[in-house]
Amino acid sequence: MSNQPRVAKVLAALLVSMTIGAIILMALGNNPPSAGPFCLSNYYRLDSIEKAIFSETAQSPHRWNSIEIYYSATKAGNVEQLASLNGLTSPEDLNYHFVVCNGLGGDDGEIQSTEKWQKQWSIIPGQTWYGSGQAIRICVIADNETVYPTNTQVKRVDALIEKLSRKFNIPPDYIYYPNNWE
Repeated sequence: MSNQPRVAKVLAALLVSMTIGAIILMALGNNPPSAGPFCLSNYYRLDSIEKAIFSETAQSPHRWNSIEIYYSATKAGNVEQLASLNGLTSPEDLNYHFVVCNGLGGDDGEIQSTEKWQKQWSIIPGQTWYGSGQAIRICVIADNETVYPTNTQVKRVDALIEKLSRKFNIPPDYIYYPNNWE
């Protein structure tokens, strides 16, 4: 019986704190505090990795044997903007399978698949790449000099690599990162 006053005080304190918390949340309305360096709510608004790796063409488990990640050498962009910057007539001509945006041209961490991925076509060797026809190439929007990959980009690329390496049985030794990858 001597505990009743203590229980009443705890319940009253709980009621007061919950009321104050509810008032603060109602005052914020639809304007939550600004996101920090990495915000889960922004991360979960992005499409799933499964949706990103889906393709129109059937995917063979032995089609791909390596993954290469590289920087776009641009400060901003998305599939369409990169095609334009590279002097291509269409985004279908881009020479990579995925683009991971940094918030300038597409949502931060947004994974855009290209026509080459949708049709399961190989990358064409060129001036900046001499890999095999079985490599999956991922372009991260950053130049690694003035614009570095965002935390969200890094986490999304890691998740994308994990899904792709599981799906196509690609060992870690065959995943190639650019210099200074976090």
